[in-house]
Amino acid sequence: MHKQSRWRSFFFWIAASFITLFPIYWMFLISAKSRVEMYGKPTFLIRSFFSENYIKTLTDPSFQQYMLNSIIVSTANALLVTTLALCATYALSRFKLVGKENIFFWTITNRMAPPAVFLLPLFLLFTQAFTIGEWKLYDTRIGLILLYCVFNLPFAIWTLRSVIDGIPKELDEAAMIDGANTWQVMTRVIIPLARPGLAVTAILTWVFAWNEYLFAATLTSVKARTITTGLAEFVTVTGTNWGQMAATATLTLLPALLFLGLVQRHIVAGLTFGAVKE
Repeated sequence: MHKQSRWRSFFFWIAASFITLFPIYWMFLISAKSRVEMYGKPTFLIRSFFSENYIKTLTDPSFQQYMLNSIIVSTANALLVTTLALCATYALSRFKLVGKENIFFWTITNRMAPPAVFLLPLFLLFTQAFTIGEWKLYDTRIGLILLYCVFNLPFAIWTLRSVIDGIPKELDEAAMIDGANTWQVMTRVIIPLARPGLAVTAILTWVFAWNEYLFAATLTSVKARTITTGLAEFVTVTGTNWGQMAATATLTLLPALLFLGLVQRHIVAGLTFGAVKE
């Protein structure tokens, strides 16, 4: 029975992996075909690699600008959100604050409303309220970074809550007895022990900012457009360039895979950190 259970589990995960990875393979397959092959007889194999789709994409100045914007916005947002979430979670976990459980719940309520509800108020704020002379948040990278913080910070706080609670308070007290202040406790005790959780929080926040489309499409026009909004430009009134769109979408996976590879060794430990208490 145990052997049969292992085989069932094996086939289940094979099927789940196939269902998950097949859309990515299909996207890569489309990117490797010319228009003639694409509208011809369908095939699941790559017979000849049509590199022109990738060459046009990589040499396109718009693609380079969109990719740079996405990398800057996502990375800056992940760093800022993780830092602020760590400070907020540490304060709510360690200090005796009145109604801190209500504060934790209030932060997550910011994620409950649909993003479209905030679209019109944010558009007015970006185009009118936050305007100083010629400087404004509309169509700027800093505008997107700050906006994504509003929606990603509550998630990061709740992700780090179990991480900080899983670190014994006695370690903080021992460090303070040795003469450490709050900042030294954070940098020398909390951050080293919470590194797996911080890595998970950073990668999830980075992915959320990288994949976001609605606000980026509405609150940017030219200078700060991200790669997700750039994909929509391949859909025109004269038709859709499926090959180049698929090539662009395939290339957008590479930074995410690279960033994931840098922190992947912390992910398993981070997801289970604080899950078991004595």
